[in-house]
This record gives sequence, C-alpha cells and structure tokens, in this order.
Amino acid sequence: MVKKSKQYILRAFVCLWIPLAGCLSQPQTPPGYLVVGLESSPGRLDPRYATDANSVRIGALVFNSLVRADENSRLQPDLAERWEAVDERTYLFHLRNGVTFHNGKPLTAADVKYTYDSVLDPATRSPKRGPLQTVEAVEILGRYLIRFRLTAPHAPFLENATLGIVPVGSPPVRGLEVNLIGSGPFTLEEHVPGEKVVLKSNPVYWEGPPQIAGIVFRVIPDAIVRVLEFKKGTVDFVQNDIEPDMLPWLESHTDAAVKIDQGTTFQYIGTNLDHPVLRLREVRQAIAHAVDREAVIRHLLKGLGTGATGLLSPAHWAYEPRVPQYRFDPEQAKRLLDQAGFPDPDGDGPLPRFTLSYKTTTLDLRRRIAEAFKEHLRRVGIELEVRTYEWGTFYEDIKKGNFHLYSLAWVGVTDPDIYYNLFHSDSFPPNGDNRGRYRNRETDALLERGRRSLVSAERKRIYSQVQHILARDLPYIPLWWTKNVVVMNPTIRGFIPYPDGELISLKKASFSAAKPPV
Repeated sequence: MVKKSKQYILRAFVCLWIPLAGCLSQPQTPPGYLVVGLESSPGRLDPRYATDANSVRIGALVFNSLVRADENSRLQPDLAERWEAVDERTYLFHLRNGVTFHNGKPLTAADVKYTYDSVLDPATRSPKRGPLQTVEAVEILGRYLIRFRLTAPHAPFLENATLGIVPVGSPPVRGLEVNLIGSGPFTLEEHVPGEKVVLKSNPVYWEGPPQIAGIVFRVIPDAIVRVLEFKKGTVDFVQNDIEPDMLPWLESHTDAAVKIDQGTTFQYIGTNLDHPVLRLREVRQAIAHAVDREAVIRHLLKGLGTGATGLLSPAHWAYEPRVPQYRFDPEQAKRLLDQAGFPDPDGDGPLPRFTLSYKTTTLDLRRRIAEAFKEHLRRVGIELEVRTYEWGTFYEDIKKGNFHLYSLAWVGVTDPDIYYNLFHSDSFPPNGDNRGRYRNRETDALLERGRRSLVSAERKRIYSQVQHILARDLPYIPLWWTKNVVVMNPTIRGFIPYPDGELISLKKASFSAAKPPV
C-alpha cells in the first residue's frame, strides 16, 4: 500500500512545477465563459449514443428531454409540462408550447417521435435501444401531444423519458460532432475530441438564458496540470477530477471553494464470466475477499469514498442493506480458490495459481489503484497483469467485452430497472450493457417481474431479491460509492451539486464579479 509520505511527495512535486506554470499553454477563452477541467474526453454527445458520464453530463446542457431528474433524483417536467398514465401500457405527454431548437425551429411532437423511432430502429445501433424495447408505438395526437403505447406494463418507463430530443431528420453523426442541434440552455459551438468541447449560451432558451456566456470543457488528462491550471485561473471548475492527494495543497495554496458531499456513483470491478476461471463463482468471491477496499479508500482516495455493498446506494428507495458482504479476508480467499480447483502450486513461493489481466486507464490514480489490487491478489496467489490504455481505447474494449477484469463506475441510477440493462441475459451488447455475459434464469425472471410491476412495495421486494443474488454471484465486485468533490473559482454562484455528479445546474451558474482575462 502507498505510504503516507506519498502525499508530501506529490505536494513537493506540484511546488516544483509552480515556477513553470507560465510556460503552460495559454488557451484563448472567450470573455465570460466558465472553464471546466476534465480528466477524460467525452465520447459521443448525440443523446442517442452518449453512454460515458462526461458525454451524458455535457449533452444534458445541449438537449432537453421530456422529463429530467432533479438534485434529489426525482423526475420533474422538462419538455413535457405534464404527463399522465392513461392505463398500465399508455402514457400521454403534453409538451410545452414555444420551445425552439437552436436553429429556431419549433420543437413539437414530431421531433419527439422521430428521436424515439430512430433509437428503436435496429439499423441505427443505438445503445439506448435495449431499455426502450417495450415501446410498441410512439403516436402524434397533436402538435404538442404525444402518446407512447407499450407492449406490457413497464414501471421504469418514465426514466426512459429522459432521452435528449433531436430535430426531425437529424442523422446519427458518425464523425466529428459539430452540427448537433438541441433545445437546451447551451448550443454546441465546437467539439475537438481529446481537447475540448465549447458550449455557447442560448439567448432564447425557454427557461431564460444562462447568466454565463458559455462553457469550455477542457480535457486535461494530467492531474498535476489540472491543479496548476486551476491555480493560474485558466480553469474555473473541476468536479471529481482532482486527485485526493491534491486537495490539501489546493486548499492551502489557492482560494478555491471546495464542496464535498456523499455521492451515489458506484465504483466496481467488472468480470468476464465467459473466462474459464472467472466463470467460477468461488473465484469471484475469492477476489472480493482478497481486495482490501478499505485500505484503498483510506490511503489512495483519502477517505473520499464509502465501502459499497452493491449498485444502489443507501439513498435509493430500493436499497437492500442485508446482502452478503465480503470483508477483507485473504485466508478465506485462499480457501475459496482451493475449493474452486486452483491450489497454490508452491505454497508461499512465487508461482501463481493462475494469471488474469486487469484493464484500466493511464490516469495516475487509476494506475495506483490497479497496482494496489495487483498486490492484494498476489498475496492469495493470483497474478494480475495491469494493462493501461488511454480512455477511448479502454472504453471501447470494455463495451466489446474484451477484458478479464476492469474497473468502472455507474452514475445517475434512478430506477432499479438498470439491473435489467446490466444483468439480464437479453442485455448482451449491443442490446444492453451486460458486458460480462452474466446469465441467471432466476435473475432474469425477477428482472422481468420488476419492470412489469407498478406497485412500489412489490418492486422493492423483487429488487431486494435481485441484490441478494448479485451479491452472491458477483458479476460485479463492489468497491465504493464515491464522494463528490467540487473545486470552484470562489466567485461562482448558483451551482448545485447533484449526488450523481450531473452538471445541469451550470445553466444557473454565474460569476459574482467580472471574470478577469487570463
């Protein structure tokens, strides 16, 4: 495990870099724009294809949806002034009159139908298609009235009404996303993959124009450079992309406004159940016992995480706390590996029981966490080959199922039907995100019941069972729920942190004083 002195070494390293700060690039930021520092580049901003967190969060500032979750994860009206369930399989949405797209075209029911139809069309290969497969028809009843008919009762349907709406005729953008048109508080001005996304304030936004002139999302992969850019004033805002070691230095060397709140983002180790070793439940349970997650939280995350029992956090209405948990217990891990048929070939000698690969990104904190896992597993006889990739390559491999082990996070969980997308046997990519190829008929049946039931108490019982089964089978090995850390220019006002890290409240942000040029 990393020694305590690591923090001081990093502080010293930053201090050595400070005299060189003037040599760093001086990006030209338009006057009045807020600059957000990101550690990784968003993938696709088109709401029909956006799946990574940065794409979803930035896209929410460009596109409106029928409904939107607020800071308490409750669904609120957005494009729909109101909605009603006519019966168990029929929903009506009454749209706002007077909403226009960024090109001036009115947003009507035809645009809503086009957006959903394009996702449901198999030819578009949208990753959002799986959760919408219960939609039988989307019907225009009037210029601002639209009806969704479902093939069966579907409790989480309203969560699927959070899809960003695009204009009729918008083709899926395969290359550079420079002509995306939404109706949100900001327009897409520029998108340079791997470098930046520039949004401009929408002066005719139906809720009123934002108070800031625009937002520049700058991709700065190096953690120290992100800190230096904030120190210089060329970055105004960073959320969850400041390494824990850097926070004490920032608080003592800058006037940063720092907010730390418990979040709901779930970090996990994903497993490939088609792998001849990992398909054995005892092996996955052994890995869970071998990983010292509390030590990682304490030493590498500096306490900015809470040990997780599963995907749903304690703040979620369907959270089940009484599930099997895997305390750090290397001896139990060894016994499970013996039971699985993988005895240690030379006792305490150097030969491993077997070798697995672990994929992660090139970011320093992720590499250090991977090395900690490597040491934990070595102690129980598992050799872990750590393989690091830049974000785009890493994420493509995970989506394709090209991995043994990896670690990622899920954000923005509203309805527990997400379990269907992650663990139902019909949700293998491209129909869903069951990337580890988990198969369990009992789980499938429960997930099908859970999405059909419209009774909250019954759904809670169903998803309690699902959580028990997944905690036993461990297609995901739970790690932690992250705490949200927001570091801001102290003159920023109006930003409300969301537990899932959403950035939508930037539409209400402002500078309390004129922002000086940099």
